[in-house]
Amino acid sequence: MKKSIVTIGVFDGVHIGHRAVIEKIVGRAKAAGVISIAVTFDPHPLKALGTGHLVPSLMSLKHRVNAIKDLGVDRVVVMKFDKRLAGMAPGVFINRVIRKGLNAGEIFVGEDFCFGKGAGADIKKLKSIGREAGLKVNTVKAVKRRGRIVSSSEIRRLIISGKIREASDLLGRPFSILGSVVSGAKLARILGYPTANINPHHEAMPPSGVYAVKVKLDKKTFRGVMNIGVRPTFYDHGRDAEPSIEVHIFGFHGNIYGKDLEIVFVKKMRDEKKFNTIDSLIEQVKRDEKAAKKILR
Repeated sequence: MKKSIVTIGVFDGVHIGHRAVIEKIVGRAKAAGVISIAVTFDPHPLKALGTGHLVPSLMSLKHRVNAIKDLGVDRVVVMKFDKRLAGMAPGVFINRVIRKGLNAGEIFVGEDFCFGKGAGADIKKLKSIGREAGLKVNTVKAVKRRGRIVSSSEIRRLIISGKIREASDLLGRPFSILGSVVSGAKLARILGYPTANINPHHEAMPPSGVYAVKVKLDKKTFRGVMNIGVRPTFYDHGRDAEPSIEVHIFGFHGNIYGKDLEIVFVKKMRDEKKFNTIDSLIEQVKRDEKAAKKILR
């Protein structure tokens, strides 16, 4: 295997802090004539160890890998995070997996990087192991916004609370979700506006409402309007119901069941509301489409 420069992390969200590290290995690898490799884990270590199972990821694995590749990384290695890996001694992991397995000569990590059993090994320990293994260890300074270190947990909080613009700033790109098109109740056809029903792969979602969005499908970008909510005009099952996610793609006709769509949130236009009649809902949907087209022009 060709010599490599590596970084390690979960990279949930691939935010500006992660990007700073990943861009370092890409630039350094090109300059040195070697390959760049990002090592990530699935499932998330907190979920695998049973301490974060209720927390939604910012990105599903496929979405995360795509975002890492978009930064120019030559190879993304996904390691299954289980009890065996969690219990592996730091020195064994670095020597066996990173140094020998990936033929790494250098590694770049954030300055707060911890690894090994119980995340007990810090940068100081990594540098000590690296010296013995012949692996150069480089640290990248944490990225801050408004005096605080950028973190996946902060971005998750912003998304769930509906602060899409602030979340996008920390992500370094517009906030998006990756979801599969699944069969739905086909209620939107009654309105004359067919929609794609989305399974969002357990990614963190913003609050219910109607959003102007861009839809990426097979390397093409379309415009559309998305509704997240419980469809109160049709159903009376209260706020505790699981919200449905539907997107109407302007001018699109085609069978996309089973396809993955990346949906980029541009702006929230209104909250979801219950209408007294189907006709009044149809009129609102028409206004939503007109408003979304204006936003996305």
